[in-house]
Amino acid sequence: MRATEEPVTLSVVRKALLIILVLGIAGVLLELLLLEHTDGKLQLLPIGLLVAGLLVVSGHVVIPANGALLRALQAAMALFVVSGAAGVFFHYRGNAEFEVERNVAIAGFDLFRESMMGATPALAPGAMVQLGLIGLAYTFRHPALSRQETSRAV
Repeated sequence: MRATEEPVTLSVVRKALLIILVLGIAGVLLELLLLEHTDGKLQLLPIGLLVAGLLVVSGHVVIPANGALLRALQAAMALFVVSGAAGVFFHYRGNAEFEVERNVAIAGFDLFRESMMGATPALAPGAMVQLGLIGLAYTFRHPALSRQETSRAV
């Protein structure tokens, strides 16, 4: 086995991660579109990231040995993580503002609890974080990246 090849079990796990990633991206994208998550630039951002993620993954599937596509996939997945964390913040903040408008005396844990249980699902954007981490796990020590680094060293 060459240094740039993977054991069979790792290859199977990597393929499973890729399938989970594609299904997850497609599912979240469909859900956001069905929920009409399109009110302004901030709401369109995750939709754009999901479409970009699908395009990069598709390119990688077509040209699996392309290290540049894998680096682009890593960048997209890092943006998924950042986007998901920001989305949790924005969902929570929106719910908190609504709760304070309803009850100006609310504060502390009561405000936190009501904000987390508000109309906008505060933790839903965490799905973007999960997808990003799955994508990063898929690219971790990917053989195409080690081939790219080996060719640069020569």
